[in-house]
Amino acid sequence: MKDMQLPSGLLLLFSICASGVNSLSHVPVFLWSTERSTWSTVPTVNTGHITSSHEFYQLLQQDDRKARLIVMFLQDTLSIDDFTYYSMAYGNENPLNNVQDILDSSPASLILPSVDKMAVNNLPSYLNQQDDWNIVNVDDLNISSLEMDYNNPNLIIVRLQSIPRSNKTSAAKVFAENDKHIGRITHELKKRGFHFTAIYTGMKPSKVVKSFDMVYKRGRELLATGSTSSSFPLNVTNGTDITCILISANSFVITVNNTEFDLSNVTFVNTSASQCSSTNTTLSLLYSFEGKGLRSLEVRFYMTNMFYPGSARNWFKLQSVMLIPNEDMLGNASFSTTYASTPAEYSYHCQKIGTSSAYGETLVPSNSQARYWTIFISEFQSHALH
Repeated sequence: MKDMQLPSGLLLLFSICASGVNSLSHVPVFLWSTERSTWSTVPTVNTGHITSSHEFYQLLQQDDRKARLIVMFLQDTLSIDDFTYYSMAYGNENPLNNVQDILDSSPASLILPSVDKMAVNNLPSYLNQQDDWNIVNVDDLNISSLEMDYNNPNLIIVRLQSIPRSNKTSAAKVFAENDKHIGRITHELKKRGFHFTAIYTGMKPSKVVKSFDMVYKRGRELLATGSTSSSFPLNVTNGTDITCILISANSFVITVNNTEFDLSNVTFVNTSASQCSSTNTTLSLLYSFEGKGLRSLEVRFYMTNMFYPGSARNWFKLQSVMLIPNEDMLGNASFSTTYASTPAEYSYHCQKIGTSSAYGETLVPSNSQARYWTIFISEFQSHALH
């Protein structure tokens, strides 16, 4: 790799990690059915599409039996990246293995990454408008004592334990308990011969919410979706003409000892220390300065591409960020990320990322030197192509 002049513009297609109100309007919905014909004619949902209430309700009518029994497992919060985030918390164990097994083994299943949360919250009202539904709310469904109305359709809402998001280990434990609960009830319903459609979803999303848009694996640039991010685009090759890392940002500001370094519009950056592989990627950005107490500053972004059984797919994750002043590795400042992940076929984008807890993605100091530094990046986007 060599010194590169940053191109004047880069068109973007991205996934969002954002704290805005609009980002908090949708939740993932996992569906499975005992009827093989269910959803067999449903068109492919376009990547990045938010399923509306009307579209979601229409899906529930795809069952030839008109979904006479719907069991909705309702959690307080749920986001699509919970499947990889809490798989990480359990190491090789998967706290959501029952849901994954059910989706894999059911005659019909469907995953909707982004559904208008009001579609979930208003489902009982909608069904009552369509027919005289028997709606039952339970915390622990006892199948043997279940009071079914055999003359009318039934909606059983199983309210799962709330997820304690303030503690990752505790949250993973509750996810595992809810997962076992879902597995037990699904197994019991099948054992007793019920024909049903099941839904697993949340009333609202968890803290970090992402909407995904596809990045074509063969592409050498990120494709436009209307983002204004254009002042810090960079594509890095792996010693060939093939791009292996894509990165872009609007603002990139680093501060140390009250001295600010604005890297947003730096014309030249040395990327020669960058490394790409199928599982681990390091993006190295080496800047040279005159004055301000620094001769050079290397910024390293460490990224991984790993398979997680909980979601049965590979996930891209920005693992950590390291700052190396004046080529002094011993004096490096290191930061770990919190959520910063996305399915591997997508790019990762966050409106604000940095050392402040107010940002959508917080960089957490992981060594003593890190406390002297602050980082702020706006409209950050990164993707490693493998």
